[in-house]
Amino acid sequence: MVYRPFRSTRRFVLAACAVGLGAASLSAQTSSTAAPVGPNPSRVDVFLGYSYFGAHGSVKPQDINYSSIDIGAIGSGAYYFNKWVGGEIMFAAHPDGNNDGLYAASAGPIFRAPLQNFTLFAHAHAGGARLGGPNSETGGYHNPYQWGPTLTVGGGMDYDLPFFDNKFSLRLFQADYRYVHADYGPPVFPPTGGAIGGRTNLGGAELSTGIVAHFGHIIPPPPVTYSCAVSPATVYPGDPITVTGTPLNLNPKKTATYSWTADGGTISGTSTTANIDTKSANPGTYTVKGHVTEGAKPGEMADCSASYTVKQFDPPTVSCSANPSTVAPGDSSTITATGVSPQNRPLTYSYSATAGSVTGNTSTATLTTTGAAPGTITVTANVVDDKGQSASCTTTVTVNAPPPPPAPTTSQLCSINFDRDKKRPARVDNEAKACLDDIALNLQRTSDAKLAVVGDKDSAEKKGDQLAAERAVNAKAYLVTEKGIDASRISVYTGTDNGKTVTTTLIPAGATLSNTGLTPVDESAVTAKPRTAPATHHKKK
Repeated sequence: MVYRPFRSTRRFVLAACAVGLGAASLSAQTSSTAAPVGPNPSRVDVFLGYSYFGAHGSVKPQDINYSSIDIGAIGSGAYYFNKWVGGEIMFAAHPDGNNDGLYAASAGPIFRAPLQNFTLFAHAHAGGARLGGPNSETGGYHNPYQWGPTLTVGGGMDYDLPFFDNKFSLRLFQADYRYVHADYGPPVFPPTGGAIGGRTNLGGAELSTGIVAHFGHIIPPPPVTYSCAVSPATVYPGDPITVTGTPLNLNPKKTATYSWTADGGTISGTSTTANIDTKSANPGTYTVKGHVTEGAKPGEMADCSASYTVKQFDPPTVSCSANPSTVAPGDSSTITATGVSPQNRPLTYSYSATAGSVTGNTSTATLTTTGAAPGTITVTANVVDDKGQSASCTTTVTVNAPPPPPAPTTSQLCSINFDRDKKRPARVDNEAKACLDDIALNLQRTSDAKLAVVGDKDSAEKKGDQLAAERAVNAKAYLVTEKGIDASRISVYTGTDNGKTVTTTLIPAGATLSNTGLTPVDESAVTAKPRTAPATHHKKK
């Protein structure tokens, strides 16, 4: 066996420090390019690595020194109760051939201080150790393996590797002081071939490095949350609604599944977005619910809900007008109704009127006023949408009264000339008879009309006023006696015209005769003369 002096321990310590400084430099460079993330310490750490034991002690009373063991392996498992404190078991093996080596198993508390990218730790263990030696290659003596108690105290530093989602760390160094007590039995003097006995209180530096695997977390991952929103939140039946869910804290390594339900309308969708068809939904307020899950454990699923409102269709509105708004009896007017549905529902038109007749079933109709009395006609227009909601409006059409007939006026009829009979200048001759016959026909046709007969005189006539009156009275007498005209319908006057004439004026009912220049004749003072001519007398020769 080659003797291994304890100075090897110093070399290992220096090497571990150099590795620690290099990792610290790498961490500083990494942190300059990426923002640090707060540590979330693991629940369980498992460490496997290489271990060196620098023995320092001897077997008493022979004072034969142990030498360091360069080859070794170490493993430990730590369970942390919280961020800082846990329990640890550790096993170390330092074999060096037959009956030359150290095996130790121990357990105890461990303390750590998680930092960004680094973790500092310290532990103290008690357990059992199986120690063999010291051995001599020249003297042939040795001590067989013997169990004894061991105590370990120390600590170290881990560097979190950025690979594999920080599931592994590099243990830059673990530096422990280990104490081992072994009793090999009665000592042998001087040491000869075989067991030499004695006892030892062996101490030494146990230096290790390796890989740490992390499992679980002290701080559990935040639970999955889910929120959802609808757009738009208020619709009319048949309008589409989009539902959008927003999950948080999902594990990107797991596949999330989504489902949706709604109590109004029909919903479809299996992702963070769903669509609601409201065609079959009655007016009201409804709720849509979403569910996301990435596992069966608590915190791996969440629900959300949002409400939406399906509104009743707004009723239509309508306004109406008439053109023209004033008509003559029997004329027509065009009625225009402007109906509007806020949601563009189909509209049906109908009309009614208080008088006359209205036809049409579109936005225009025609009012006919035939048979309608003069006055105001009210036309009502109604619109109904396909949901049965209605609205109405009214407009008016004025039917003017027919214009009054023109006021009756007097009219001049034929006149009679009395120039031909010099001896009887007031007699009604045959020519006058023809005129009076025509006047009689007019009076018979218009039974409510009256007649004014005006006699005139020539300025050269003696007793002209008397002759003028006789002429008018004789003309009336013919109409009354010969034609049967009611005398009360005929008035006689004398006029101011210069001439041997009689003028006649027909006065319809309602007409007024202008009396300017007329003087009523006192018929009691004037006797009518017959129109028959007197007999002719012949002279003797």
